[in-house]
Amino acid sequence: MHLLIDSVLIASAALLALSVSWQVWKLIKSHRKLPGLPPGPGGLPIVGYLPYVRPNIHIQFTELAQKYGPIYKLWLGKKLCIVISSPSLIKEVLRDHDTIFANRDKTVTTLIGTYNANDVGWSRYGPQWRTLRRLFVREMLSANSLDGSSNLRRDEVRKNVRSVCSEIGRPVNICELAFQINLNVVLGMTWGSTIELEKRDKVGTEFLPLVARISEVMGKPNISDYFPILARFDIQGVGKEMTRLMQILDRFLENLIDKSTTVLSDRVESGTNKGRKDFVQMLVELKEKDDGGKMSLTKTQIKAMLVNVIVGGTHTSSTTVEWVMTELISNPNVMEKVQEELKQVVGLNNMVEEAHIPKLLYLDAVLKETLRLHPTGPFLSPRTPSEFCTMGEYTIPKDSAIFLNVWAIQRDPTVWDNPLEFKPERFLGNDGNLDFSGKNFNYIPFGSGRRICAGLPLAERMLSYVLASLLHSFDWKLPDGEKLDMEDKFGSVLRKKNPLFAIPFPRFTDSNLCL
Repeated sequence: MHLLIDSVLIASAALLALSVSWQVWKLIKSHRKLPGLPPGPGGLPIVGYLPYVRPNIHIQFTELAQKYGPIYKLWLGKKLCIVISSPSLIKEVLRDHDTIFANRDKTVTTLIGTYNANDVGWSRYGPQWRTLRRLFVREMLSANSLDGSSNLRRDEVRKNVRSVCSEIGRPVNICELAFQINLNVVLGMTWGSTIELEKRDKVGTEFLPLVARISEVMGKPNISDYFPILARFDIQGVGKEMTRLMQILDRFLENLIDKSTTVLSDRVESGTNKGRKDFVQMLVELKEKDDGGKMSLTKTQIKAMLVNVIVGGTHTSSTTVEWVMTELISNPNVMEKVQEELKQVVGLNNMVEEAHIPKLLYLDAVLKETLRLHPTGPFLSPRTPSEFCTMGEYTIPKDSAIFLNVWAIQRDPTVWDNPLEFKPERFLGNDGNLDFSGKNFNYIPFGSGRRICAGLPLAERMLSYVLASLLHSFDWKLPDGEKLDMEDKFGSVLRKKNPLFAIPFPRFTDSNLCL
């Protein structure tokens, strides 16, 4: 008995000593001098580097990296920005310390445009985000859901191909054409089972300028983001404009959700609640679902997720289509190879089907090479750490804005052979090492880790299908006297500064395919 008591006393003393040592170590550690901030350019009092920022900051930030290294800081007003252009450091952010960097840096317009971050893209990392992400990926954009809407995508793409047939010999705005196709498809998938086709087409036409304007305002520099104390004054009126646009969109979404609720209720009462449901009906069902809150939704969250699909799923895709077409017109030998592949796989007497897409390997390489040179988000979506951390020999403060310079990495001459050359062959035969999954940090146009682009499954299908259909159906030429330029413009997406106009000429041997 005495031996047992002695053992307990010894163990207790050891635990007490260990506890005291742990507390002393924590105290010492807390007083250690933290590593300094990364180097970077100086600035002016109060405004920092803001007066020196040029419009195309992706180019400017790349130039600064050549002077200050792969990680540097700069102050934009009161916002501390850390710019990273090293694959190994980006891996630390997106994979090794992904939970610390899982939140995105929010702006005034993103908060307004996402119903105060109640969506998949901007929601704070945690239980709510995990639920929304799971619903978005597993319910709305699952393989089964996308397969079930394949006929809708086919009908919309073919309808627009026929509309291009009426423009033979006349210049077509490629971005607007791609935007219309993507918008019609997304709207059809969103409420195709709720609203009649004729009304859907009418709404789609009205939606076009609204969605385009929301995307434009969301990417507009706003002084309120750099000086939060001034946000309530909204000096530039950006917040007011975004609020006005979202009020228009909100009225439509409210009516859409209410109509979907009524349609579902009528189907249940009549016993016909079967068949494919559109996205809104899926979300409304989940809203009404009683499963302890694990998969339930609020109406605000539904509207925010629909904004993700409608706005996020159209502007980026149409911009990418425009860049692909620009590169192909600039490289006619590549255009010829793409169309020869389409001729062999599809045949000139047939229309492109989604089943053809996995066989179009060269077109896939063209798409990947375009996104290497022209990523829609040159910095992805800036992150913000939830706590102080160190990266290399530097301190990364909590709540700073982390810019991941994907644009620079994907043009790095130490990584890519002749990086400024448009060479799709570099994506052939790489055994999946260079794909959209975000595993290779030399190539991450859609991001990586927990917050990789949630809409990637739909984007992959739509981009390849739209491009294949336009390139298979038509030859595309510049208008006489027009010169092709590659100048881009920074914004919510990296788009062409000057829109691409191209003239379609039919390639079909069977003219009935245009009817």
